[in-house]
This record gives sequence, C-alpha cells and structure tokens, in this order.
Amino acid sequence: QLQLRESGGGSVQSGTSLRLSCKVLGDIKSSKWVAWFRQAPGKGREGLAALQTSDCSTTLRRTLEGRFTISEDKGTVYFQMTDLKPEDAAIYYCEAVFTGGGLFTVDNYSLWGQGAQVNVSS
Repeated sequence: QLQLRESGGGSVQSGTSLRLSCKVLGDIKSSKWVAWFRQAPGKGREGLAALQTSDCSTTLRRTLEGRFTISEDKGTVYFQMTDLKPEDAAIYYCEAVFTGGGLFTVDNYSLWGQGAQVNVSS
C-alpha cells in the first residue's frame, strides 16, 4: 500500500519560488497518476497538475502554465512554483492512486498527503 510524505511548504514573498515535494513510498507506478491540488480558505480543493507515473507525462491547469511545473525523480513528485502571488496561498495536497475519471477531480484519487501550507505575502 502506498504512502505519501509531503514537504516544502512555507512563507514566502510575492514573486519568489517554492518547491513542494511528495515522496511516494511504495511502487509509484501503481498510482497511475499523482496530482497536486490546493485548497484556499473558504474554497474547494482545486486540481493544479498531474503526472502519469508510467511515462512522466504531465498535465497542468492552463491558468498555471508558465509559472508551475510538475516532475518526478526517483519516486518523489515535485511541484515547482515560481513568481508566487498572494492568491497562491493555500494548503497544497499531493494526491495519488488514481481511480479513473477527470485528473483534476479530487474524488478520483484515493490517497492524499498531509498537506503543505504555503503563505505568500505581498
């Protein structure tokens, strides 16, 4: 059974970068996809990016293109965020074990990490 270990959150200033890590303990390929979501206060969980574990192909929410990227190396899925804005402040979750359907639908994953708080000050 897979387990996830998230790290990398923090408080940063607007315009800077931050990298989140999601270490997948177990056979990452069995997850099919690993995705990053975020949840801001008072809002629903929003899907941001997903990585297909068989070939590392990626899908990114179009509004984030150019600022955020997702990648994988030796069983850890990274979420690189650049040019951070105050509206990016949220709890970021790594989600795994894709069960089918839309990649950016939170209910289509059966495992999620503990969350990483990201604060962005202007």
